[in-house]
Amino acid sequence: MTGSEQREAARQFINRWRGKGKEDEDGRSYWIELLSNVFGVENVTERIDFEKKVVVDGNTKRIDVYIPETRVIIEQKSLNIPLDKKIRNSGDIDLTPFEQADRYNSKLIFDERARWIVTCNFAEIWIYDMNEKQPEPTKIMLEELQTKYSLLDFLIEKEVQKISHEMEVSIKAGDIVGLLYNAFLEQYKIPEEKKNETEVEKEKREHKLKSLNALCVRLVFCLYAEDAGIFGEKRNMFHDYLARYEARDCRRALIELFKVLDTEEEDREDYLEEELAQFPYVNGGLFADESVEIPQFTEEIRELLLTKASEEFNWKDISPTIFGAVFESTLNPETRRHGGMHYTSVENIHKVIDPLFMDELEGEFETIQTYKTLNVKRKKLMDFQEKLAHLKFLDPACGSGNFLTETYLSLRRLENKVLRVLYGEGQGVLGVAASDIIKVSIQQFYGIEINDFAVTVAKTALWIAESQMLDETKNIIYGLDGDFLPLKTYVNITEGNALRIDWNDVISADELNYIMGNPPFVGNSRLGDSQRAERSKLFDDRSGELDYVCCWYKLASEYITNTDIRCAFVSTNSICQGQQVTPLWKPLFESGVHIDFAYRTFIWDSEASLIAHVYCVIIGFSKSKKFKEKIIFDGSTSHIVEHINGYLMAAEDVFIIKNNKPVFDVPRVIKGFQPTDNGYLILDQDEKEQFLKEEPLAEKWIRPFITAREFLHRKQRWCIWLVDASPAEINKLPKIKERVYACREWRERQKITGDAYKLRNTPALMRQNRRFREESFVVMPRVSGERRRYIPFGYVEKGSIPGDSIMLAIGANYYHFGVICSNVHMAWTRVVCGRLKGDYRYSSDIVYNNFPWPSPNAEQKDRIEKTAKGIIEARELYKDCSYDELYDPVLMPLELRKAHIANDRAVMAAYGFSLKMSEEDCVAELMKLYQKILIAEKMKKVNKKSKKK
Repeated sequence: MTGSEQREAARQFINRWRGKGKEDEDGRSYWIELLSNVFGVENVTERIDFEKKVVVDGNTKRIDVYIPETRVIIEQKSLNIPLDKKIRNSGDIDLTPFEQADRYNSKLIFDERARWIVTCNFAEIWIYDMNEKQPEPTKIMLEELQTKYSLLDFLIEKEVQKISHEMEVSIKAGDIVGLLYNAFLEQYKIPEEKKNETEVEKEKREHKLKSLNALCVRLVFCLYAEDAGIFGEKRNMFHDYLARYEARDCRRALIELFKVLDTEEEDREDYLEEELAQFPYVNGGLFADESVEIPQFTEEIRELLLTKASEEFNWKDISPTIFGAVFESTLNPETRRHGGMHYTSVENIHKVIDPLFMDELEGEFETIQTYKTLNVKRKKLMDFQEKLAHLKFLDPACGSGNFLTETYLSLRRLENKVLRVLYGEGQGVLGVAASDIIKVSIQQFYGIEINDFAVTVAKTALWIAESQMLDETKNIIYGLDGDFLPLKTYVNITEGNALRIDWNDVISADELNYIMGNPPFVGNSRLGDSQRAERSKLFDDRSGELDYVCCWYKLASEYITNTDIRCAFVSTNSICQGQQVTPLWKPLFESGVHIDFAYRTFIWDSEASLIAHVYCVIIGFSKSKKFKEKIIFDGSTSHIVEHINGYLMAAEDVFIIKNNKPVFDVPRVIKGFQPTDNGYLILDQDEKEQFLKEEPLAEKWIRPFITAREFLHRKQRWCIWLVDASPAEINKLPKIKERVYACREWRERQKITGDAYKLRNTPALMRQNRRFREESFVVMPRVSGERRRYIPFGYVEKGSIPGDSIMLAIGANYYHFGVICSNVHMAWTRVVCGRLKGDYRYSSDIVYNNFPWPSPNAEQKDRIEKTAKGIIEARELYKDCSYDELYDPVLMPLELRKAHIANDRAVMAAYGFSLKMSEEDCVAELMKLYQKILIAEKMKKVNKKSKKK
């Protein structure tokens, strides 16, 4: 299931179970529905034991729910039964639901013992990790399930080792930030944007928005600092300071506090109040801008800040990587859409940084671990630590710093592994500064970001990460000296437009090792004028079809010339499909770029409150001549290949260009008829039947009319087709004549638009299509679902009239239909077609016209014709089903599936392909055929020129 589907299923589950649930009557249904509907588990009842028997003190008891695969015990209670309340059990023992489940658990054989215990009362789910010495519950309210369902992944996934407490805390932090943001937004009284606003009005509005964003960042830093002990050993310093003031005085108190936090202790007033003097100097510029407006507090804001944000929440464990997404979710949604910003999960960040460098670094550390000689091992480890400390990273569209922060954390965790070996776990040192032992620094990380608020967030996220990792190192090596404040490290985040500044001004290419990130996801059709200008400047006249993200590939390719810098970007999958491949990848490959690794299309979900649900690829590339294995990741699998082309295939570089006619001698694709008749020449089924009752002689002139909707849903529609009708014949049919005259009158009235008006003198005819001939044709849907193995192409005998919403291969026969329906053609389509989200966007100029057809002998061609007819016959067995239903990958009828398999085999035999050939190998061979065609065409042109000379 996709993330959006799972969230929708969770929403429906919440609505279904809100306010009800009895242990004995509803327990089974609750868990079956949760697992099947929300988590997509098939055959749930075969994977769960209900009422599993266990013997306790000689009596047979039953575990409500037991999941053997993941070793989960679930103790179910009725609605309104508190999960922390002790209940009388057999043997006159009072036990909480958890204690009851744990009692059952202790009586199971060792291999069945629970890894997880869950207690539930329909409204709440409490999760206990049995790997913990003192299991404490992670609690999920039913109403929270839509955002927290991932915390239940352990129910179906064996590999879940620990519930992400960081994730849970960060999601809650996002909720709190949103509440603070909205509460302050009302106080700022920011006017809405007006069409004719003056520059002064615009600047005032923008300044208030920037102040609101800056205030939220400052407040959260203070909340985090007091919970993490950054402000000092005394806890709740920020809370206790503000609590002294009434709501009307909080504004002044904050202004004074922010000024103190930005002032070194020796420069502060001699008579500063003790409550202010106790706060340390922060540095780093976070509190430096005195122009930031702070509005008056309300009682609601004061209570929200002191109670919900401080007393009831601990910011210490927030993930600094998710920190950025949490804060970006407070931005105006329209701003985010316009900027094309999408925010990233930790898991997805690692899809970028692991193959780019982390896998290699982890492998190097593991190799050093195998050395037996201690002196050699120690020297290698110290050299390795120095290597980590000298690596430098750039994210040229860093947003809130997610990639930079997670990379810093990953490098520091790896450095801590080194320190554990060098110093020993739990060993102490005296009088040693942390800076003498810790080498990896946030100074190694560089970013470019156009949004000033995101720049502040990115810097803050890195500081929080640095604070957390300092604590982690101190837990490994006791006695390290060094306080976190004042901030001693400068964060190299540059505010600016990455497409207009020289990246060498941020960091010289000679110093850099890696570039990474997810540049803005803005499609070609949504680009603004300035964005189009930026793209045109980089790509000259070749940029017409390219998405905005391609600009970062182009700039990166120029920046890394004559270096060993390796890059990896997340991008919309469109840059490796359809019309974008040639204008992007051909010049990049010609400049020396090669793809080092690639993740094929997957769904990129984010941590932001407005989920950015995008179909993406990840592409790692460089110009380095140093050998590195090339890897293609496809879903959960990966394989090493020799070469990766612009379509992310393990095949030679092929660039498929737009062709307005087929490269092979096969039927041309045209568009059907646009009626332009205001409905006077079109009839639905009921209208046709009524029409013929009143005028039966008109049947000769009524033809099936096929549009995309009617074709896919297998519904009937009709048109009045008077191409060969004489005026005398029309005069004999008064109802048809009436419609022709009505069409004429309507077209006459369209003089302003001009288009229909041009057809006023041929009111008996639809818009002309000179390419159409009354022959059989193959219908080609323009968009088809990605889950389908086969696009449901249609074969239509002579006599039907195509509408303009379909493409058709005019004059196609059963042989052409069979080849187009085959897995060979579908494999080609999946790779080279464009996509609408994940769905196939079939086109004639890219997909069909460039498709390399087989050269079958008479027997092979005859076989394909027969299997093609077999597909049509299998469809006819299910006339009441739409093509959506027939080609559902799960519901597809066996007869139709067998017919397609037989056709696949016939077509593969015509190509000489082995039935064991993978789809990827198949496309690689097709690309070779395509390349041969292009070479042959070039040779023909050369020969023609030489003959003329």
